[in-house]
Amino acid sequence: MSSVNTLYGDLSGVEFRTLFSNGKMDGCLVTEPNTLTTPYGSLVPQYEAEDMGRRAVKPLYFYKDGSLKSIALQSQTMLETPVGAIPAELVTFHKNGSIKRIFPLDGKLSGFWSWKNEFALAEALTFRSPAGELTAKIIALQFYESGALKSITLWPGQTLKVTTPVGEITIRTGLAFYESGEIRSFEPLKKIDIPTPIGILTAYDNEPNGIHGDINSVQLSVDGSVEALSTVDHAVEVSIPGSGSELFRPGVKNNVCGDERKVSVPMKVRFEKRAVVFHDNPEFSFDLEKSRFAIMQMDSVTKEPLYSCG
Repeated sequence: MSSVNTLYGDLSGVEFRTLFSNGKMDGCLVTEPNTLTTPYGSLVPQYEAEDMGRRAVKPLYFYKDGSLKSIALQSQTMLETPVGAIPAELVTFHKNGSIKRIFPLDGKLSGFWSWKNEFALAEALTFRSPAGELTAKIIALQFYESGALKSITLWPGQTLKVTTPVGEITIRTGLAFYESGEIRSFEPLKKIDIPTPIGILTAYDNEPNGIHGDINSVQLSVDGSVEALSTVDHAVEVSIPGSGSELFRPGVKNNVCGDERKVSVPMKVRFEKRAVVFHDNPEFSFDLEKSRFAIMQMDSVTKEPLYSCG
């Protein structure tokens, strides 16, 4: 056991290894109460597990210059953030000292402690955002170095109603913003029709990533135009004069439950400056001006996909 000087005060009861080449410590565990004085208030690093729901004691991590990289807190602590007061059990920081991510809860998910147990402890939070004041149970908030809100990750079953460039949408899973405040991406709760450079496509991802809200299936440019979406409802036939046509459509895969039912795999459609790309595959990129596009409902095309992302 030893004590260590940090930019935020002294730590006692420390266990650590020196990992950085300059001799500064990368991270450490503490085994007794300590208080660090930060721009966001006094923080007490976790030194013991409170109950079966908390993770085992997690280390503090530091950048090479000694500034704080992440800290798991002994108990949930209210922090003043750019979007208002937010409770935190785990906080990560940018190199400039501003908050990067804040997690109101930091439970250990296992066979004995599920996300539903964790969700039961979560409280609905009201906070400011570029889309207005929002209220929901959140897994995490992410920020740019400037302090601007970057993304919101929602608990399963939670929704937000927000006004987007493509209309008022009820979203699930996540919502992301550009640093300037425009909506960068969102995950729609229900199927929505979206105008695109090749026509109207029904956007919906039946398998959203579910990890964080920074990357969502409907992606927008700063000017509000559609950059990408996922669809399980539409196929697109691409015709190139003198070269025939190709059909692109959602894929299929076996149900994880093991029965005979098949599950649709969304087709990803991405729009670049002058092209459209299917399945995020550069080989399936077509010039918007030199190609013709026919959008078809899935129930009108063959059951077997020409190109499957499953």
